[in-house]
Amino acid sequence: MPSKPEREQRTEHEIQIREVTDYQATWVERERGAPGAFTIQLILDHGVEEYVIVPTAEDAEVLMALFKGAERVTFDLERKVLMFGNQSVSA
Repeated sequence: MPSKPEREQRTEHEIQIREVTDYQATWVERERGAPGAFTIQLILDHGVEEYVIVPTAEDAEVLMALFKGAERVTFDLERKVLMFGNQSVSA
């Protein structure tokens, strides 16, 4: 039978939807004078997991606005989906 720390660690890795607690956007030059690449590192659940996305420039601009305006952001590790905030369906 696995020990308590082993069971807790296994449970942590089974969680597929995590809260984005921090993010870091970067731009990397690929070649002198050539288009660069944007990356956004997602820090999930205060560092339990990390994931890097590589959006286009247009998508990076939209993502930055969504991050800024959302009270809560989650990321589905299995489906690779970012979800911005929770909206109530009741008026």
